[in-house]
Amino acid sequence: MAKKRIAVVAGDGIGKEVIPAAINVVEATGAAVEFTHFDWSADRYLKDGVTVPPDAFAMLARDFDAIFVGALGDPRVPSNIHAKEILLGMRFKMDLYANVRPVKLLDESLCPLKNVKPEHVDFVVVRENTEGPYVDAGGVFKQGTPDEIATQEDFNTRKGVERIIRFAFGLARRQGRKKVLMRDTCNVMTYAGGLWQRTFNEVASEYSDIQSSHIYVDALVMHIARDPKQFDVIVTNNMFGDIITDLAAALQGGLGMAASGNIHPGKTSMFEPVHGSAPPFAGKNMANPIGAISTVAMMLEHLGFTKESERINQAVLEAVRQKKTTQDIGGNLGTSECAEWIGKSLRT
Repeated sequence: MAKKRIAVVAGDGIGKEVIPAAINVVEATGAAVEFTHFDWSADRYLKDGVTVPPDAFAMLARDFDAIFVGALGDPRVPSNIHAKEILLGMRFKMDLYANVRPVKLLDESLCPLKNVKPEHVDFVVVRENTEGPYVDAGGVFKQGTPDEIATQEDFNTRKGVERIIRFAFGLARRQGRKKVLMRDTCNVMTYAGGLWQRTFNEVASEYSDIQSSHIYVDALVMHIARDPKQFDVIVTNNMFGDIITDLAAALQGGLGMAASGNIHPGKTSMFEPVHGSAPPFAGKNMANPIGAISTVAMMLEHLGFTKESERINQAVLEAVRQKKTTQDIGGNLGTSECAEWIGKSLRT
């Protein structure tokens, strides 16, 4: 069987530490994959002004089965132009329309809520990834004057809304989940919210085996904090999904524990830990590698390496239980030492 080809962009900050750590864990499983590294980063941009080569996205789609991205963002590039063109470029130009973020608590001690056990936090947020306010449409009029006007346009297409809702229902069915909840803002964002609600109701009627419901986004965040066990699959738009998933990450121990995939079924998809580049922690061997390790497990499952993915997830769970982790989640190991412990447990 030919090896699956994975492009790697470690990026900036702690990405340069957690991505190699996660790759070492993959290699410990013996999965039939090969990695090709690209130096797209703030360092590259500051050196020669290149954020991403002109044919990069076509090359990734043509030559690779998946992309593993670390973190992008560096205070030496105040505009973050490299991060925008690399990361958002992949999402938009490769049409990676489904941002999938599993939210799973591994140990009760990691959750800030009282009396919440691992079985109470196990849901998935499916976020539309290519529309909404993040398409960078809008403008500024009379800038710098008391009459300044700024507009940011929120795009929602029938095609985009329908395909992400169908993706959410399909994911629920594949994973044996029973409920899909759509966050709804049709009470105030009547046009966009109305499109989401109509489309959701139409698609839900085709999935009689799955319970469907909707909720306003302000009520949703309250219920996530009060009673997370009621959730199974949440489908939402780009901006609200961005906010909801960071709140949800807190339930599982923080952003350092959170994994995500940017997926277009049947096409080259991209996987990235949620935590960002965290410049204050870069180069100190203290960043939590579990988000990146869980992300590669998610990527391996997507590529068909189900056994290897399950082994990594079990090893991560055991590391958390034995506190063979970084300090942010109760351990005393460094980034590389935590990953080495997980890798060693996979080899035994």
